[in-house]
Amino acid sequence: MAVRQADVVLVGGGVMSATLGMMLRQLDPSLDIVMVERLDHVAHESTDGWNNAGTGHAGYCELNYTPETDDGDVTIDRALQINAQFEVSLQLWSYLVEQGILPEPSTFINRTPHQSFVWGEKDVAFLKRRYERLSAHHLFRDMEYTESPKDLEEWMPLIVNNRDPMQRVAATRIKHGSDVDFGSLTRSMVSWLETQPNFELMLSSPVHYIDQRDNGRWKLRVKNQKTGELTKLETGFVFLGAGGGALPLLQKSGIEEARGYGGFPVSGQWLVCGKPDIVQQHDSKVYGKAPIGAPPMSVPHLDTRIINGEPALLFGPFAGFTTRFLKQGSIFDLIGSVKSTNLKPMLSVSKSNMDLTRYLIGEVFQSHSDRVASLRNFFPDAMEEDWQLRMAGQRVQIIKQVDGGGGKLEFGTEIVAAKDGTLAALLGASPGASTAANAMINVIERCFPEKIKTPEWQERMKELVPSYGQSLVEDEALLTEVRARTLSTLKLG
Repeated sequence: MAVRQADVVLVGGGVMSATLGMMLRQLDPSLDIVMVERLDHVAHESTDGWNNAGTGHAGYCELNYTPETDDGDVTIDRALQINAQFEVSLQLWSYLVEQGILPEPSTFINRTPHQSFVWGEKDVAFLKRRYERLSAHHLFRDMEYTESPKDLEEWMPLIVNNRDPMQRVAATRIKHGSDVDFGSLTRSMVSWLETQPNFELMLSSPVHYIDQRDNGRWKLRVKNQKTGELTKLETGFVFLGAGGGALPLLQKSGIEEARGYGGFPVSGQWLVCGKPDIVQQHDSKVYGKAPIGAPPMSVPHLDTRIINGEPALLFGPFAGFTTRFLKQGSIFDLIGSVKSTNLKPMLSVSKSNMDLTRYLIGEVFQSHSDRVASLRNFFPDAMEEDWQLRMAGQRVQIIKQVDGGGGKLEFGTEIVAAKDGTLAALLGASPGASTAANAMINVIERCFPEKIKTPEWQERMKELVPSYGQSLVEDEALLTEVRARTLSTLKLG
């Protein structure tokens, strides 16, 4: 069996692995990097445009990032954090465009206003309070609010046409929002990496074995599904960026930090309209409020998307219950992930989230008419025959052990790293891809702590991300400077 020595092995060919590979290549071109992917293409699971929520999650329109408090106020800390993290991604992409590493920005990112829309007295009051709280902060200073029928006719004509004129409605808008095709972005990054020395992409090559040697290095075995060839990899650092496949590999690694983690898989579906006369009437992302009991990934939105260069209109996503961790995974993924170390947290979560389970099962049994009825809350004139159901990607929400041995369901992303810094994994879902650059900086700081302190890596990191080491939440002048550059470079202004 061939033995391949490497400095870095990236497991998974999605946006996270590609981002980490790109950043490490920029920080130290001498690193020998291997990327292994179980499918025959990169970016075909959760990163693919049809599988990914893809809004360029910036906290502008996603109402679940600004929960209402018991006293009627609105908490904005999470929206500020996510917005600042998305700005980090925009800075990295801008640098890569300026260097000619990424192609013309419109191949992966396009200006698409981000809007929130609500109806009913209670939700209008919530949206107005949310607007007042957010627009007072420099990250959201460009936000607009309206209840005016004339404004709404301009902002979102499909949504207000033939709506009950007595129904009270309100909306907010950020004009410089974006639509990101993370599949195209990732394929462009990996294509460039393939032109570089000391980089190898191994497709159709799932990892069958992972173990740490006594000297601290990791050994992995991958099998090419097409040729049957086994390859043994030895490396000083492993990143598990395999989406839903990361948790089983993390468990196989045996690191202490993996204890207590479990996964709760959720599937998704879109209603899709490709009729040009309808698609061209809607050029924005319009988010509403999620139904009671729905997971955050199911916040309904009528969404302009450009996927592989083609415009489409999507509504959803509709959640579903599944036992698969990947779209092209096994129905035994969930059962296989249950270990003695996470059994108690998983049982605890299943017991305390029966409402969520019932909601997901109910979603599975909805008819096409039921789904279109939900769509008509946003698009009153929607016709059943104009919309088709399409499967979205799989999400595996984190189940995490809490004090006392119970469990908690986490709706976010989390990095789990070995204390010696030789292995890291990314678990979880939304906001996911949109915050990839920030998440991978976190991996670099935790797993390359000595190198990131060197003047060379500090200087390079500030070239990649000019705001590195500073707070965009706290520094208004810095935000103004970096945003002017990214909006111009990526043609979002």
